Amino acid sequence: MADSLDRSTKINLLKEPVVKRICEVLDKSSSKGWRKLGEIVGNDRRFKVSPDDMEMCSLKVLELEGSPSRMLLRLMAERGCTTGHLVDYLQALGNSEALQCLKPSALQILLQPQSVALLCGHNLRLSCHAMGKSPVHYQWFKAKEEVPNSSSPDLVISPVQLKDAGFYICRVHSGDAFEFSHWAQVDVLNIGMSYGQSYHSLDGRLKLVIQPQTQRLHVGETLQLECGATGRPIPRYQWHRNGVPISNATKRKLMIPHAMQDHGGKYRCEISSSTERMWTNEVNVVIDDLYAIGGGSSDFFLNSIPEQLYATDKVALLIGNLSYQNHPQLKAPMVDVYDLTNLLRQLNFKVVSLLDLTESEMRNAVDEFLLLLHKGVYGLLYYAGHGYENYGNSFMVPVDAPNPYRSANCLCVQSILKLMQEKETGLNVFLLDMCRKRNIHDDSTPNIVLRVTANIVFGYATCQDAEAFELSSSGFTNGVFVKFLKKRLLDDEKITTVLDRVAEDMGQFDATKGKQALEIRSSLSERRALTDPILPGDSADLAHAHSRQWAKAHELPESMCLDFDCGAQIKLGFAAEFSNVLVIYTHIIKKPDDMSFCQAHVTDFSQDLDVDPKEMNRETPEETGIYLLSSSLPQHCLYTRLSSLQKLREELVFTVCLQGAFTAMDDDHPIHWKKSVDIGKPLIARLDLHRAMRRNSCLQTCMMPHSPSHSPCHSPGPEHHLHLHLHGSHQAQDYNRLSPQHRYLDISEHLQGAVGGCVDSYYDNLSQCPYEPTYDSGGLSSSPGRFSIPIEASEDITELQTVFINSLQLQSQ
Repeated sequence: MADSLDRSTKINLLKEPVVKRICEVLDKSSSKGWRKLGEIVGNDRRFKVSPDDMEMCSLKVLELEGSPSRMLLRLMAERGCTTGHLVDYLQALGNSEALQCLKPSALQILLQPQSVALLCGHNLRLSCHAMGKSPVHYQWFKAKEEVPNSSSPDLVISPVQLKDAGFYICRVHSGDAFEFSHWAQVDVLNIGMSYGQSYHSLDGRLKLVIQPQTQRLHVGETLQLECGATGRPIPRYQWHRNGVPISNATKRKLMIPHAMQDHGGKYRCEISSSTERMWTNEVNVVIDDLYAIGGGSSDFFLNSIPEQLYATDKVALLIGNLSYQNHPQLKAPMVDVYDLTNLLRQLNFKVVSLLDLTESEMRNAVDEFLLLLHKGVYGLLYYAGHGYENYGNSFMVPVDAPNPYRSANCLCVQSILKLMQEKETGLNVFLLDMCRKRNIHDDSTPNIVLRVTANIVFGYATCQDAEAFELSSSGFTNGVFVKFLKKRLLDDEKITTVLDRVAEDMGQFDATKGKQALEIRSSLSERRALTDPILPGDSADLAHAHSRQWAKAHELPESMCLDFDCGAQIKLGFAAEFSNVLVIYTHIIKKPDDMSFCQAHVTDFSQDLDVDPKEMNRETPEETGIYLLSSSLPQHCLYTRLSSLQKLREELVFTVCLQGAFTAMDDDHPIHWKKSVDIGKPLIARLDLHRAMRRNSCLQTCMMPHSPSHSPCHSPGPEHHLHLHLHGSHQAQDYNRLSPQHRYLDISEHLQGAVGGCVDSYYDNLSQCPYEPTYDSGGLSSSPGRFSIPIEASEDITELQTVFINSLQLQSQ
């Protein structure tokens, strides 16, 4: 009997009728009841039940309809007890009646439909899979009405319309037995194309698609605020006014009829699911009395509303390089890119998130990023990995960079900025989480001529000529920069104000105080914020085409069910951890009654992906390297993680192999069945980043004529006391001098030099600050390191040009 149960199911997931019957049996038994069960569990170190716990259970008899057994089961569930453990305990207890309660019924629903919120025009799929002793039949209902032509396990409505919103349930019957699934709510949102963006949801995560709008009303009018998010399971809503939750305001739409003046204030909504939480923008609601202003001319109100700044679109490219071939490995970039991806999606950015790119892949990724930009777009580039800075130009180091590397092997950030300016973008934000030490192996100085535009913001994780750090940890944690950035990124403030607050927060962090400080360089003259709404400009058709281009690189394969000749059925599902990392999971949803053993796994992947067989088809996501997405994946599956999808040259074809054995078989050797699956080119593989550099726009700009300037290598810096890992531009020969146990810097060690033993420190230059720009007959002098002071431009154009040059080290045309 125990073998027919799913022993890995947590006991808190048992159906209520089953729990009720078990508790009734245990409560009424004196010799084989809950007390004896508690003694048995108490001897198991995994779920140890203390005498205090048992006393708490016994007190339940004093409550009306109280059950000591239910309290005991609840304590066991909180400590991770599964159905298999409970069966073992009940067998040791010798309570056959309680064991009988756990015997599976003739019909079991294995996969329940999940509530979902999605956009009008997308495809709706609700799934319910059951197993019975005879053929299983399905019928879907919307409320009390049968859904026509819906007698399969999957209910598909394509495309879904507003009228399809509602509550759905599936009736399953097998022979004389029948069961109803859980109710699933479907919420359909209609945003049209007003946002100029495709909202393709990855792996069912929350996606904010409707923001509330500022309201200005007269007393007595109806206040209506609306927000909306897509996701699976369906999001929950809680409206707040002036930071305080509003009672009974738990729907997408907030409506207050006959609004009074005291209903005015700042409103925003908290949107959450079981694993995520996000906030809408905060909006002002003003309720005015008509009579107080002599009749209430609307011109009075319209003239007082500040001008709203808009983006024609928002696009972000996030690159995290950690698995270097010739240089120290990093950890934090993966976590940092993952967290920023989720936050930027909440701000309605189209996000491309990529890990471990070679030089050609990085250049092609930048080219694809540039294709998404046009007039008025907010463009954001985040990079985490090794890097360096020479003469004010920042260089990002690919994972295949040689040792030592030079500018020809790396990507120059200022070159990318030049190309973004040619697109007439509305805002250019660069967040560089890397070292900024001088590279003594590189004496080239790209002479990049940039336009004077008041829309550039650089957020450097560390000061000029200094290192950036990731904290030493056995697990996966953020780097220092993103640790504080992610707490502020959703703030509805000017982007430079957000970064100022991040800098203040970092300054209070004891571990890096005096060793790493955020530096901000800006030419921003308007109150541009990452929270600004999207309003397509004259090029709406172009924006729509760009949206399709972006969506093409983020399409997940449809989940599928595979039927094998033996009668078994396998569910094959997909999720995206990053734009170039795909997760495949398999689950057996049906097997013949006479099959004693059944297991499915995936194999035969393209050699382009270099998949380690030891990390395929694992029972937990963590075993295969899926640390960040694990809580969002279905349970009781086998998981495989495919990284570096950008290297895939052909369609992704692999084999699903089913192994099974039947009770009537004399030998123990399982039988094998195989099916070939072709899912095309998933996610970023569609863009063919593996090819040789196609347009060469980024490469050509990086190779612009060099000036003859040189920078001296300063003397070694002072001793630092910090248990941190350098997150930046070490060359491998310095790193390898350390024994393995010393590759994380400890309290009595020196910070190693950024490149080639040149270890001049940020502290060496403090006595020279603040730097004064010097001019000669040719313009600005080229002495390195003179522009370390973050400066933000004013709105005066003359001052703007001066500050632009001083803060960004650019030359005007």
